[in-house]
Amino acid sequence: MLNVAATEVKQRLGQYLESALTEPVVIEKSGRPAVVMLSVVEYERLCALEDAWWGEQARQAIEGGFAGAEETLRRLQERLNAEA
Repeated sequence: MLNVAATEVKQRLGQYLESALTEPVVIEKSGRPAVVMLSVVEYERLCALEDAWWGEQARQAIEGGFAGAEETLRRLQERLNAEA
């Protein structure tokens, strides 16, 4: 994975677009990772993995029964608190 400052990317965008075809490019702003530039192939692969994961979650929910309203609310609140 290649890390580069945003100002550097502005000056050499073509070079980093080429690099992103073979490896993720982490673009930093003020010395901190801000975004990742990926090839379309890698992005589509990650989307397919996420879709497969959600499909498996749905399958397990169907086989194990659905969570009730209280359980669903509890899980959503936990998730929101974790993201805050």
